[in-house]
Amino acid sequence: MITRRLLIAAAPLTGCAASTNPATPAPAAATVPPPVPVATPNQAPEIDLQTISSVPFDRFVEGVKAEGRRRGISTNILNAAFAGVRPNQRVIQLDRRQAEGGLPWEEYRDRIMVSPTRVQNGRRNYTENAELLRRIEARFRVSPRVIVAIWGVETNFGGNTGGFKVVEALSTLAWEGRRASYFRNELFAALKILDEGHIRVDRMTGSWAGAMGQPQFMPSNFDRYAVDFDGDGRRDIWDDKADALGSIANYFARSGWRHGEPWGLAVTPPPGFSLAGADTETKRPMRDFARMGFRTEGGGALPDGPEAQVVLPNRGSGQVFLGHHNLRVIRRYNSPVNYGLAVGLLSDRVG
Repeated sequence: MITRRLLIAAAPLTGCAASTNPATPAPAAATVPPPVPVATPNQAPEIDLQTISSVPFDRFVEGVKAEGRRRGISTNILNAAFAGVRPNQRVIQLDRRQAEGGLPWEEYRDRIMVSPTRVQNGRRNYTENAELLRRIEARFRVSPRVIVAIWGVETNFGGNTGGFKVVEALSTLAWEGRRASYFRNELFAALKILDEGHIRVDRMTGSWAGAMGQPQFMPSNFDRYAVDFDGDGRRDIWDDKADALGSIANYFARSGWRHGEPWGLAVTPPPGFSLAGADTETKRPMRDFARMGFRTEGGGALPDGPEAQVVLPNRGSGQVFLGHHNLRVIRRYNSPVNYGLAVGLLSDRVG
């Protein structure tokens, strides 16, 4: 007997990785917690760097270099990587101003993530890179549309990969101490990338928290997921489009993407459906949702497909989704539910 009782308001999909926004970022997350907070220099008070840590920054750097040598990183790379590095006040300001993202779902969806401009650029990039995307799909069995959608929302199709020096940003955060252990590990992962010759020191730039390249991988995830798709001997996710898009696909493949399955769809719920009492945990066959009175957002019959569960955007005004397994995989790349839904919607529109 199918019940219409839908419990637990606005809970996230079950089985997803922990949010990338808590004090200890989830090791499986591809990126640092979005969105990058909107802040201008005149909004952020100056920070007295002398009070940040009990250890002088120079002494901290010397300790990192000594440990790096013990780990087998060459002295030349260590000296080049830390040349001119100093505490970056802007990095500390942004770290302390992180926000969960207070935009209403509809504004986040339409103005930022799935804007007409992003959709148009996504279609153009999908078409221009069709042959490369076909080869990536053949190897990794991941939808080219979701690869392009991730590429678009993370770095505007490679156009905005971040202007912070990764070693300086990670050194600042490891020295500052709030999440010292996490960022120290990421710093050594970044130094390993340099030592292996995948990127030059002057080209290793990224976000304020060290997310790098067109996929915005943290250094430890570069080690796990970045691929040399074009076979030139380097895994270059900064300047090499084939490596960048192939690495996104590899991340999804290793996170459990099911080739040929949809991620989900927006639906119209049955009469009497209550957002405040919605069951977002129970997975059901699509035919069960159809029997309960769910329809497509346009009023049509639900398509057949893998089992699904109700998904509600955070800070939404009533839009309802049915999400499949592949939505949970999208959220392993970055866990907030609104991020996952927006990537899914964009992927539907680019290809």
